[in-house]
Amino acid sequence: MTDDDSPDQASFGDAPVRPPERIVSWAEVQADTRALARRLLDEAPAPGAGPTSGVWKGIVAITRGGMVPAAVLAREMGIRVIDTLSIASYDEQSQGQVRVLKAPAPAVADGGAGWLLVDDLVDTGVTARAARELLPEARFVTLYAKPQARDLPDAFVHEVAQEVWIHFPWDTEERAGGLAYTPPLAHLEKT
Repeated sequence: MTDDDSPDQASFGDAPVRPPERIVSWAEVQADTRALARRLLDEAPAPGAGPTSGVWKGIVAITRGGMVPAAVLAREMGIRVIDTLSIASYDEQSQGQVRVLKAPAPAVADGGAGWLLVDDLVDTGVTARAARELLPEARFVTLYAKPQARDLPDAFVHEVAQEVWIHFPWDTEERAGGLAYTPPLAHLEKT
């Protein structure tokens, strides 16, 4: 061993270090979303809320991750109006530039007042900031929040470490006796 060698340095043959992962089950998503619904139902009516649910004008789900929690919240809270805000900032597991693909016209017209804005996770805050810019008065809620952006949602259920990569049930499949990330079918090579 020379002075330049160190037992702490990775050798050329070592595999790259993967970030820690957390696989979330369907049962956890449902339980966490129901806990969030209970919290929201206990709150005072939203300013500018309409007659749809008695409290909220509707829900805006940030696609795609916010769609499942939004559906569960809608059921549990008796909300019938659901719209989407389509923001692309991730390409499966890497983050890129933000693009708004579709904005919810009624909620945008209200500045978000009386609307619930829902996502599965706030990570770096890039998507959340873009959503907040469009809907500044919306009540923004997520299931998970990472430290870098935990101040962006008005409410969340769990905080997770910044370096943890979360895989939701819609991102996984059963493999070798456990769940593992799997790419969408549209991204698999055709054989």
